[in-house]
Amino acid sequence: MTHILTPEGKKQLEEKLNYYKTVRRVEVSKKIGTAREFGDLSENSEYDAAKEEQAQVEAEISEMEDILLSCQVVDDKKSSKEIVEIGSTVRLYDEEFDEELEYKILGSTESDPANGIISNMSPVGSALLGHKKGDEIRVKLNGDFIVYKILEIK
Repeated sequence: MTHILTPEGKKQLEEKLNYYKTVRRVEVSKKIGTAREFGDLSENSEYDAAKEEQAQVEAEISEMEDILLSCQVVDDKKSSKEIVEIGSTVRLYDEEFDEELEYKILGSTESDPANGIISNMSPVGSALLGHKKGDEIRVKLNGDFIVYKILEIK
């Protein structure tokens, strides 16, 4: 799977990976060392918890490395104002609720729906891709169709 990142998103992920490798690994290693001092490892819940945390940190490091190795970087500052693409910010009109919405479309790694950043793989994100200002799109959500009109692409 190719992960789509903005230059800023890639930089943030690289910084997070560096933090996990240089700080989190050391923290967990110290926890394991401290837990070993408690004696019998077969009944040592602190040791078990530290080993579990170590496995989680290593899994996250591996996932971040995989994403960075397979990512495609898109410059959201150079996105088209004519057609919706990854990196576009789209202002929509929701006819049913008579309200305007604004979404930025990025890859799933950077999506944050609570802050108006949706994935290109989400129902709304994928439905918007390739459309122009003035187009109406129908998106199936929870069994119902929602109609949006594209007001602006930036």
